[in-house]
Amino acid sequence: MSVQTSIGTFDVEGIVSRGMDRPADADSLKAALRSLGGGVSIITAGEGEARTGATVTSATALSVEPPRMLVSLNRTSSTWPVVERFAHFCVNIVGAQHEVLANQFAGRGGLKGPNRYRGGEWIRLASGAPVLQDAVAAIDCEVEEAFERHSHAIVLGRVVGIRIRGGGSLLYRGGRYFALSG
Repeated sequence: MSVQTSIGTFDVEGIVSRGMDRPADADSLKAALRSLGGGVSIITAGEGEARTGATVTSATALSVEPPRMLVSLNRTSSTWPVVERFAHFCVNIVGAQHEVLANQFAGRGGLKGPNRYRGGEWIRLASGAPVLQDAVAAIDCEVEEAFERHSHAIVLGRVVGIRIRGGGSLLYRGGRYFALSG
């Protein structure tokens, strides 16, 4: 397994003091979660000019039997209303070659809506959600249920299509991307 860091990232080690108890607040929770590495996925939804999406580390399988996915989306993001409106989403698991797209869908560079799709080739599977053609894997979902809690919407998706291309996945930890070779 090889690990490489990307260019243009920041180091949070200097931000978080080691060995200190912290208050149970949003800043402390964010600092704690930066120590947890997560797989990077681009969540896509919508059609035409109503397309948008977000880069997340919160996509996970809820169950494999029946096949269901879970993703947590900020309610103030542009993505949640589109997922709610179209009742579909795709979890595009990305690799190192997708770092630019991951940054675009994370909002870096200021691109919004369909402009975030620049630089990728997109197709559709069963749900109609945009699917990144060369994603490591793509899990196409129809919204089965969603509920809003605090700042986020927790979206449960019924898996209606899966596309596996293979390769190494992109991880995110401490404000930096790391690529794992496949």
